[in-house]
Amino acid sequence: MKEENRKYGQLAYDIVEHASKKIGSRLPGSEGEKKFHDYMCEKLEEIGIKPTREEFAVSPRSGIGGLSYAGYFGIIMSACMYFALHNEYLWYAMALAGIIFVFWLVFSCFFYKRWFDMFFPQKISMNSYGELLPEDGKYDYTIVLSGHTDTSWTWRHSEHTYKYKDKPILGLIATYGKVGFGAVCVFLTVGISIAMAIIYGTYQFISSFGIDAMGMATASWAQSAYEWVKGITDGRAFAVFTYALNFIPIITAIGSAFVAMWGDPHEENASRGAMDNATGIALSYAVIKYFKENPDKMPKNCRIVDYNCGSEEAGLRGSMAFTEEHKNDGMLENCWNINIDSVADKDYFEVVIKDDWQGCRFDKDLEKMFKDTFNELGIESKTNGCIHNPVGGCDSTPMTRAGVKSVTFAAQNPMLTYYYHTWRDMPERFEMETVSQGFDVILGVIDKIDKFQQENGFNGVNH
Repeated sequence: MKEENRKYGQLAYDIVEHASKKIGSRLPGSEGEKKFHDYMCEKLEEIGIKPTREEFAVSPRSGIGGLSYAGYFGIIMSACMYFALHNEYLWYAMALAGIIFVFWLVFSCFFYKRWFDMFFPQKISMNSYGELLPEDGKYDYTIVLSGHTDTSWTWRHSEHTYKYKDKPILGLIATYGKVGFGAVCVFLTVGISIAMAIIYGTYQFISSFGIDAMGMATASWAQSAYEWVKGITDGRAFAVFTYALNFIPIITAIGSAFVAMWGDPHEENASRGAMDNATGIALSYAVIKYFKENPDKMPKNCRIVDYNCGSEEAGLRGSMAFTEEHKNDGMLENCWNINIDSVADKDYFEVVIKDDWQGCRFDKDLEKMFKDTFNELGIESKTNGCIHNPVGGCDSTPMTRAGVKSVTFAAQNPMLTYYYHTWRDMPERFEMETVSQGFDVILGVIDKIDKFQQENGFNGVNH
């Protein structure tokens, strides 16, 4: 860590402590999230930067925040199986519900689509930001420093592995074992419902209209399904299968319960968000304060924006709202985005270059700048300084899709841990020095952006 930057590292760590201990949990659209925005806006005003607040509606439970609903759905479907065994028409309703459920789960929880938001309770979240202009007020491009203000619901299975904190492999097995088993059970209830609806539907169709009505393409399997139900072939196979359905729902209900208890619904138990992501908010502010106090070190002809993004944990809703709000007003024109998300684990400094689930590859120019900066500062990482985000998404995705050159900077163990998305995410777990080193990294990358701009200008998103 550079000694002249130590006070800014301490400033960032102080903000992390205030956010996690004085404010606490900050779920999307909650009063805690609003308090953190207010606090950071006051910090901007202290250094003479006028903050701007932009509110937007969010449905926290329509996306990844509603994963626990999948468990409740599996439990209900398990119970319905018993009734369907005595009323075959119920399979059709269960199959339809299962298809709708899978569609919601895939597109809302995994791909962060907002199609189902209208069916869930809404809250008001916000984005806030402040701009630092060159002394003459003229600029050719913009650097946006961003982090998200909100925190996640506590993931109970992760928090329960605290007893294995010194044996992380056992924690991973315990967590993925329960959740994996639960996910299989939930999807099994849907699969069985659809299969039974197809089998009974085929049987009833053939009984009413004959096998010829099915057409040549479907006649073979339809005939097999009809004969299976009638017991003409395969002996008592269908009878054995339906008999097994008296016991399968017990297993699927237990597994679904693991999914239902995944997210703790109580706000007071939510993540305190020291690492994820008070560090990102704090570092963004520390950097803009640094340039405010050292105008001679500002990048040439550059505007710097400190952007506090809301409701990231609800499915990138804040960054989506921000890019939609500013897509036509020049804010995102010739724009670079250093998105900072979780800088705490000193052995895992890395640049996140892709959201796999979102199918979005981030900017290669920024990727190289971060890797070069890590090397210059002598930072060694167990992830070799680079990862893909394997699940979920980060705020670089909406930025990239809006034409902004963006990557996400992190220093976080990418494996599921007892402190990730749990109330145990507290500042005592990591060191101020790690946060300070993150500050040095950001300054190094901004210096490289400055040189790149002077040599090449803005060349757009470089996938």
